[in-house]
Amino acid sequence: MSIIQLTKRQEEISRIVQENQPITGEKIADLLHVTRAALRSDLVVLTMLGLLDAKPKVGYFYIGLENQRNEYYHFKDMRVSDIMGIPLTSHQGESVYEVIVKIFMEDAGCAFILDDDGFLCGVVSRKDLLKASIGGGDLSKIPIGMIMTRVPNIATVLESDVVFEATEKLVQRQVDSLPVIRLAENGKARVVGKFSKTIITKLFLELKE
Repeated sequence: MSIIQLTKRQEEISRIVQENQPITGEKIADLLHVTRAALRSDLVVLTMLGLLDAKPKVGYFYIGLENQRNEYYHFKDMRVSDIMGIPLTSHQGESVYEVIVKIFMEDAGCAFILDDDGFLCGVVSRKDLLKASIGGGDLSKIPIGMIMTRVPNIATVLESDVVFEATEKLVQRQVDSLPVIRLAENGKARVVGKFSKTIITKLFLELKE
């Protein structure tokens, strides 16, 4: 079994929690002289690893390597392809109205936009659609390509990526989901799945049970 490599800050967070448990994320941030947002990805990683446990309105507790359950070690080696979900896709020629209907019918947080050849060319979120709606105009005549975030300004993950690394990217980018892609010979990306906060939350609850 390989040894988990923590960053210096993650080691410092573990020490602080061990010495001051239970302790809130805000208090940890104060002791490290950083913002709560700056610690978010580290706390996610440490909790997913099982080094820390968190209880709402109480704070973080230290568990430690010696008390980790086997499920957490399995999680460490898990790949995105093991847990990815089905992506919601639309084509860049579709109207904003059509994409709004798709997103709400599927109860999705975003849609991944494909070009005429079926490659990823953009992403549109509920927030983007709300802004477009407030802006006025006939939404049935505005192509979704006009308001989407375009490649290469999109974070993606590969099927082979480790779930831990993908989770860190998800948290750092402060988005609800990322497209899981498979690169073609021309360097463009095919969307083969989605990696989301909801998927991670469900997995974490399964491990806790």
